[in-house]
Amino acid sequence: MITSKTISNGILRALMTLTLCGIILFFFYQIQSVLIYLVVSFILTLVGNPILDFFKKRLKFNHIFATIATLIIFVLIISGFIMMFVPLILSQGQNLSLLNTAEIEKNIVQLINQITVFLDNHQIDSAQVLKDANITSKINFNFIPNFLNTILGTISSLGVGLGSVLFITFFFLKDRLMFILGVKKLIPNSHEEQILHSLGKINRLLSRYFIGLLLQLFIVFLLYLIVLFIFGVPNSLVIAFLCAVLNIIPYIGPLIASFLAAILTMLSNLGSDFQSEILPTTIYVLIGFWIVQIIDNNLSQPFIFSQSVRSHPLEIFLVILIAGFLFGILGMIVAVPLYTIIKVMGKEFFPENKIIMLLTKDI
Repeated sequence: MITSKTISNGILRALMTLTLCGIILFFFYQIQSVLIYLVVSFILTLVGNPILDFFKKRLKFNHIFATIATLIIFVLIISGFIMMFVPLILSQGQNLSLLNTAEIEKNIVQLINQITVFLDNHQIDSAQVLKDANITSKINFNFIPNFLNTILGTISSLGVGLGSVLFITFFFLKDRLMFILGVKKLIPNSHEEQILHSLGKINRLLSRYFIGLLLQLFIVFLLYLIVLFIFGVPNSLVIAFLCAVLNIIPYIGPLIASFLAAILTMLSNLGSDFQSEILPTTIYVLIGFWIVQIIDNNLSQPFIFSQSVRSHPLEIFLVILIAGFLFGILGMIVAVPLYTIIKVMGKEFFPENKIIMLLTKDI
């Protein structure tokens, strides 16, 4: 029989549970930076495990030296990126520190006027709208030095995060057996074999996935770089790298990359004639980027992803699409790794389910 005391106790337990959940979520929110460090370190560990095994098996390094060598490779790669960006940032910072924004504003105004003339000559009404908006009178580039200083401050603060990630990654690689044994002690004995088998398979598949992702980004980077070199766009290396990194965001990233490349191409040709130089070069760069994206979407990406996580390209597309609708851009980025984990766990614990059998037949 349900009494008022039973109801009140139930309500009290529910409130305590909600309060506890709220405290835990608030705690996770407060340490979100640490959680991000752990996730990034885990990804680097997955990427670094094959490198570590290569040093141990092929080059006969002991475990400590193999771990250090793997970490040195990561440091060299990161240093290469820094060496690529820092000279550009410093040169731009030196120019902007002189507060010579008048020339930049003059060139931008000239570019807008050229666009207006071009649209007028082709009888497009948007040119009149552009004039009525009086955009040129609203342009103010005095914010650029402060904005640049903010960016430089942010980059310097990332040093703490980078050091933390490398430190955590070192111990993830060095003590991976200890972590596996620790997890083994926490899991129930009845499911120990299934869970450990799942973790091993997840580790292999995700390692293949992240290595495949790096390979895909490298291919896209090279193709973007070739396009930008062909049309003589300044700072081609940096622009190609930024646009390639945007490809981490499935489907939306390449569109953003095309827009970014078009803007940077136009800005790099400020002061030139719009109709004979700026517009044709921008169109050619866009066409080149679209060709690269067609190659990536239809050749390199489906092959690399299907081989790394053992999923059909259509399956991957639908998973990314659903994750995008539910959780936005972040969901699209983590969709494939999370789906792979779910598939592996499903095959281990529900191997007789017909749907799971169909989805996991290649795992």
